[in-house]
Amino acid sequence: MSQYLMAFTVYQRVPIFNMLNESNAFISITLETLVVKMNITEYKFIFQATLLDFGWRSAFKKVSVPMAHCITTAIEEFSAKILQQEQNERSVSCALNLVNVLQVWQDSCVAPEAAQPKKIAKFCSDIMEKLDIMLPLALARRDDSFQEIRANFVEACCKVATAVLARLQERSKEFPSKAPLKNLHTLLSTALYVFQHFMQYDHVMKENAKKPIFLVPIQRYQEFINSLQFQVTDYCVRVCATSILQDAESHHWDDCKAFYEGERCSFSLQMWHYFFWALHHDLWTILPPKLAQEILAEVLEKSLGLLASRYARAHPSYKRTLQIRLDVTTILICTENTLWSVCTSVQKLLNPPAYVDDKILKIHTHCNNLFTTLVILTSPLTELYQTFQHGLGDSSSDSLKPIFKQPLHWLSCISHFYPSLLRTPSAGRLTTEGQLKLLLSQPGCNWNLLLETLLHHDGLLLRILLRSSKQGSNTENNLNQGFSLIEAVFQVLYHCTFSPQTFGNVFVSYMEEEQLWDLLYNIPVSARSESDVEVIRCLRLALTEAVKDVVQRVVSVMGSGSNCEPNLNKHSIPECLRGSIPKEWNYIPKETKRKESSKGFTRLAAQAVSIIISKLPTVIACLPPPIKYFFFLSERKMSENFVELKKAGLLVWNLIVIICRILEDGNTVELLTGASLDRWSKEKLGLVCVCLESITGEQTSSPNQMTQKVIRSIEQQKPNWIECQLLKARKLSTECAFMTVEKSTALEEGDTALELTEQKINMMVLDICHKPGGSEYLRQIYHIMRLNEGYLKEQLFSMNGSEEKPLPIQPLKTTLSVEDQSSAFNPFHVYRVFSKSMLDQVSITKWNWNWSNLLPNYLGLDKMTFSVLLKNRWEMRKDEKLAEEEKAMLEHLKLMCTIQDSSASDNTEEQ
Repeated sequence: MSQYLMAFTVYQRVPIFNMLNESNAFISITLETLVVKMNITEYKFIFQATLLDFGWRSAFKKVSVPMAHCITTAIEEFSAKILQQEQNERSVSCALNLVNVLQVWQDSCVAPEAAQPKKIAKFCSDIMEKLDIMLPLALARRDDSFQEIRANFVEACCKVATAVLARLQERSKEFPSKAPLKNLHTLLSTALYVFQHFMQYDHVMKENAKKPIFLVPIQRYQEFINSLQFQVTDYCVRVCATSILQDAESHHWDDCKAFYEGERCSFSLQMWHYFFWALHHDLWTILPPKLAQEILAEVLEKSLGLLASRYARAHPSYKRTLQIRLDVTTILICTENTLWSVCTSVQKLLNPPAYVDDKILKIHTHCNNLFTTLVILTSPLTELYQTFQHGLGDSSSDSLKPIFKQPLHWLSCISHFYPSLLRTPSAGRLTTEGQLKLLLSQPGCNWNLLLETLLHHDGLLLRILLRSSKQGSNTENNLNQGFSLIEAVFQVLYHCTFSPQTFGNVFVSYMEEEQLWDLLYNIPVSARSESDVEVIRCLRLALTEAVKDVVQRVVSVMGSGSNCEPNLNKHSIPECLRGSIPKEWNYIPKETKRKESSKGFTRLAAQAVSIIISKLPTVIACLPPPIKYFFFLSERKMSENFVELKKAGLLVWNLIVIICRILEDGNTVELLTGASLDRWSKEKLGLVCVCLESITGEQTSSPNQMTQKVIRSIEQQKPNWIECQLLKARKLSTECAFMTVEKSTALEEGDTALELTEQKINMMVLDICHKPGGSEYLRQIYHIMRLNEGYLKEQLFSMNGSEEKPLPIQPLKTTLSVEDQSSAFNPFHVYRVFSKSMLDQVSITKWNWNWSNLLPNYLGLDKMTFSVLLKNRWEMRKDEKLAEEEKAMLEHLKLMCTIQDSSASDNTEEQ
């Protein structure tokens, strides 16, 4: 056997030898498939659950050397085969085959979800999948017999990384002559995928106090990623500058004829908008969310800088002046529509100076410069003269920032005509529609932004979703996650400790609409039928979990009491024979034992009841604030009908009732505590329940003698103790509610210090995601909101009073339709949105600009900027005929700005 190859095929991606001891111990190894290749012949042996009884280390040393060689050979062979297959596909088509990225590393500490690619090249995915299969061999115990295997695996991975990088670099050179721009995005995403994979390999393989194992490949991929990112951005900006925005017909500013009668913007701007949304589509579907937003923001910022510079230098004729106004307005509206996609938070959208984000600030600066051009270049001369006839004002003082330099000034100026959901900081926070638009404009699910949107306006969107979930209850089972929408909403809001009023308002509204108050008064302890209301089931599970420790303590006490119970079933001794029993025997008659046993059980039952009553305040204190606020609001709705609630409160009432129902049901006790109960314990637990019902007033009939004895014994030892404990528990349940009401009142009065900050939102998200299934609950709600985006917008529009009649409730979509699954970019859809929903060009030309309010904002404008823009006005053209009054106004403005006729002024750039 001169040459041979041994390859282990491991179908579960877990290290094979991780569980081995350091000692030379025996081990049970199960091999799925062992393939041995000898020259041409292939032999295949299948072992199933074979117990190999031998010292595995000594046995493995015999095959470790050839296996180490075979690992290198196997990796080189399959990587070369896959690369050759990709080369053959390249001869047919230049477009790369894409595959969705599967999340291999569940707990990746290298790359968060926002930094993980969405689609990559198929050949790279195949290679890395093979390496993942071989990785467990390199993760085995690090003694001498495994070191060569580990070293060869690392060496082979470095060769594969080099070969894949060379292929990616080769494909990047084909752009743009042979390959489309989408290939460049795919190559960038693929390089990131390989980079993160080797970073993860390095993390799981490196030992302490040693340098990184894959340092050289990681550095090379990082350099390639940076160069590709620059290439993508630079190409997009150059395309905009040299191709898309070059339009001789639209930008013929000397033309004496109006461009399409002044009723449409330049063709180049419409193409610029199409290009941006095509780029937006490719970035959003291929690249990691964070990187996609960075690239789109940079391309937007640089293209806006180019547009601001060009329009500041434009010198239009009188007929073309209206086109300048329409073009700048179009740019601003398109920018506003794109800003939602590049901003990752509400604060970054409304208050960009608070963040060190040059791109967002520069975008606002370019928009302000464009609007300055619109105002100075296209405003009526008489209005301009009346505003600036006494000078430009003092621009040297920096104590107060001029209005026209505030980031969102341009947006506030067009908001009178274009009702944007993006509101200035002076108008307060975003509306619910704005929150929804910002959330669904992101390239992926932003957990913090999702929770902030759900909590906005006391959970308005959640109330709409829950109201609509009734209509779609038959289709909820089609959800991939398997959770109902009500359960997902309940579990998310249940852990929002900083916003208890949202949980209370959402579910009180739901209970009111569904008329579920009777069920809330007496929550069943177990699901009795499939028709049980989902929200009641969630409440039952939450309260049952809260009283679990109390039930275990009571069962433990009763279990100890049953072991001490004497056997009273024996026959009694006749009275005639008792006198002959010697006194030395200390015989006690059965009747006396029964009386003593009865006294002992009274003490035991009193102890059990005391445990429950004493633990109630602790149980309520440990409940999260949302559940306490919910029962506080619910009690207001129900207290008129249930007088008994005045004694303990609805929450305390339900906790006691649930404890009683658990103790009455032996099966539930055994499932909850794991304890096996005998008949005696079950009977006595039932008597404890009767005592509790008597205390709360739930018992309809008069209490029996034993119940009275138990309660009387507690009262004798601790007078008024039960009532004090119930009042204490009620006080704890209402304190949080009162604090929440005060907080809500303070927020309504404008106390911003109590608002949900980013830190609080982040803490709640972490708390939710650390709970079992928490991230899946959030993901399901986000999935439903995205599928029903149009429906939610219609409902919000109707609730704002824009519709005379409220829109009917429709069932929610829970699965993708054929139209939703289409991932190709549709320019016709973009055109419809552009021309109908976003930009009505004819109506823009009819906007009645209030120049008397706009122009005073520019007092304090830089003199050089004003002079350049003034010189580009149509009245300054030599061939224009002006009235004497207009000439006089122009001469006055010229003298004020000391405009020179030298050629230097023609090349002055806007500051």
